[in-house]
Amino acid sequence: MIKTFLMLLLVGIFSVSCVSNKELLYLQNYSKDTLAVAVNPVLFKPYRIQTNDVVSIKIKALDQKLVAMFNPTAAAGSSANSETEQSLYFNGFSVNDHGNIRIPVLGEINVLGYTLDEVRVRIEKQLLEEYFKKEANIFVDVRLAGFRYTINGEITVPGTKVLYQDKVTIMQAIANSGDITMTGNRKEVMIIRQYPHGTEMHTINLTDAKAMQSPYYYIQPNDYIYVKPLKQKSWGTGTTGMQTVATIVTAMSLVTTTLLLLKNL
Repeated sequence: MIKTFLMLLLVGIFSVSCVSNKELLYLQNYSKDTLAVAVNPVLFKPYRIQTNDVVSIKIKALDQKLVAMFNPTAAAGSSANSETEQSLYFNGFSVNDHGNIRIPVLGEINVLGYTLDEVRVRIEKQLLEEYFKKEANIFVDVRLAGFRYTINGEITVPGTKVLYQDKVTIMQAIANSGDITMTGNRKEVMIIRQYPHGTEMHTINLTDAKAMQSPYYYIQPNDYIYVKPLKQKSWGTGTTGMQTVATIVTAMSLVTTTLLLLKNL
């Protein structure tokens, strides 16, 4: 009776405790067809500017003195090489609640819902129509002042992160945060994304190579990524083999002691 009970307890704990290898490996079921679809550039859609974004705008010309009045960083005497995250924020152009930014001399420009390239074309056109001729060789560079996202849950280093690049995949975002912990659910990683019409929640399975075909494989600025915990964490039976064995030994000792005490009563 006791042996049967202990055997059932052992099987039960093993069946629900350890985190299997399949739950830890990224991008499984890889095939050449998967990769061929994954590299399709159509999957990445240009980001459209939202309120509260900070946009960095640099205006250059053959004679830089001609465009100095359009560049607040130049007026402040700071160089592009010395810019930090804080200086990019304070010297950038914040998008207000009406979707406008205020550029010296040019005034207010509505950028809400526009891509960075569309904003660049608009500013270049206005400069050539109102202030310069083509011979001035005006060059406008429009970027976000850092690719900002927030990641939380079962992640080694949670928090808000800033990357200085144009495109970021969810794999890069996770790697930049120290990877998902062993008790993190890689099959249901949640992405909370802001849209002009409101907020939407999406999930992506990072254990399947088909995740690279997902429209959410490339994250967008201001995305919130949440990694859910596996059931093993709440059960507290251990995530590795050694932890599971220790839990089983402790449980068996407790049960055996209890049964012996009851038998001697």
